[in-house]
Amino acid sequence: MLNRRIAEDQAVIVGAGISGLTAAIALASRGLAVTVLERAAQPGGKMRTVPIGASQIDSGPTVFTMRWVFEELFAAANRNFSDHVKLRPLDVLARHAWDDSGHLDLFADEARSADAIGAFAGAAEAARFRQFCADARETYRRLERPFLRSAKPSLPGLIISSGWRGLLQLPKIRPFTTMWNALGDYFHDPRMRQLFGRYATYCGSSPYMAPATLMLVAHVEQEGVWVIEGGMHQLATALADCAIALGVQIRYEQEVREVTIAGGRANGVTLSSGEHMAASNVIVSADVTALGSGLFGADAARAAVPVKLNERSLSAVTWSLVARTSGFPLSRHNVFFSRDYAAEFDDIFNKGAVPDEPTVYVCAQDRADNEATLLRDDAEELLVLINAPAVGDRYPFGPAQVERYAERAFAVLQRCGLTVTHDPQATVATTPNDFHRMFPATGGALYGRASHGWTASFRRPGARTKIPGLYVAGGSTHPGPGVPMAALSGRSAAASLYDDLAEMRGWKQARDPATP
Repeated sequence: MLNRRIAEDQAVIVGAGISGLTAAIALASRGLAVTVLERAAQPGGKMRTVPIGASQIDSGPTVFTMRWVFEELFAAANRNFSDHVKLRPLDVLARHAWDDSGHLDLFADEARSADAIGAFAGAAEAARFRQFCADARETYRRLERPFLRSAKPSLPGLIISSGWRGLLQLPKIRPFTTMWNALGDYFHDPRMRQLFGRYATYCGSSPYMAPATLMLVAHVEQEGVWVIEGGMHQLATALADCAIALGVQIRYEQEVREVTIAGGRANGVTLSSGEHMAASNVIVSADVTALGSGLFGADAARAAVPVKLNERSLSAVTWSLVARTSGFPLSRHNVFFSRDYAAEFDDIFNKGAVPDEPTVYVCAQDRADNEATLLRDDAEELLVLINAPAVGDRYPFGPAQVERYAERAFAVLQRCGLTVTHDPQATVATTPNDFHRMFPATGGALYGRASHGWTASFRRPGARTKIPGLYVAGGSTHPGPGVPMAALSGRSAAASLYDDLAEMRGWKQARDPATP
């Protein structure tokens, strides 16, 4: 039963992305009155779709992992996640290619992956893969509670969480070694090093500068990757529906102009229409740079430090399309590697340029593993993506440039044996300019601050800000980018808000067991 005595403590959440909706559910299930304000016409944030004829192409996040984050969230609201979101586990986690001579699959079954690697790169490499998996699993185990579930972790905190043993065990998670160097200890075949180095891009970072702790992503995927029936946007819809059922009011096409401050404390928001909404607490579920740059008002700007240009994470150039494919046998998730990985990241992070030969990701959205239910005329829905620098506020990505990038990307696919036949007029390209417009103040950076250097993970802001009553959530905050991480940040913001409110009001209630 909801606690009626706290319904007067209105919380306003800016943004109906995954973190904002998660925070709304967590707060409403504890009895708070919650209003979510979203400037778009639908929920989802970065979890967007692009219409191509009768198709809706998932054109944001495409990989779903760590389902337990959402199962815990729904359970705390007395609901069953599987009743609202239908998942299908993938057998093939991803298919990889370097040329047209073959491909390598990673499987949900570690033994099958080891066998595949053995056939592809030799038995010794397969044995090294097994050791890599064991170490990635141990890294995740050591970091889940003191880091992923912590409101604002620190390196001393990680050590203290394990007592004096933590200091002795610190080298095992390799925070001071770059991911690329650490991978060299595991894999002798450069293709394997390249394959697992790609996990750094999940955080919008370069494997040459990101810490080796990011190899825990390998364990996250090994624990399961799922396809959401109806597309990724169904997750956002389910979260919004759950929030509304709990009494949350979601107002779409409402742009927040300012977070208002009175007496040194957040006291509401002002909309672009001029309407002021009073609230005892505000959660900004947007990139922290937008807050720190003053896009929510000068008074609220001191709550966050903007990410500098040289600290930005990756952006992207994407193509959403319906096409016919031939040659390479697509699975759900496919990666086609460039021939010079070092040059690719040098182009992006040092030169601020789209790579001459990029690594290309293809999400074949009508496929699960090797099965395919294609559209009429054997066409299928695809998202094609290459990494790009976050310079959308500095460099115009005009039609000529986008055409040149398309030639580079589709040439990589052709080199690896995949032919994509499509109508350029029925293809929607999205550039860092577009991402910058959708997510202001970012330059198109899709992951907040890049995870470069051993301190990067501790430099992401936690949920609490310098301004009482003002909290932040989203992929640019702790614990980082990605669908489950954004959800964890929303839960952390809700837990921090509720704890602060309980302390201020003098409540004595049990903490929500589902909060981080």
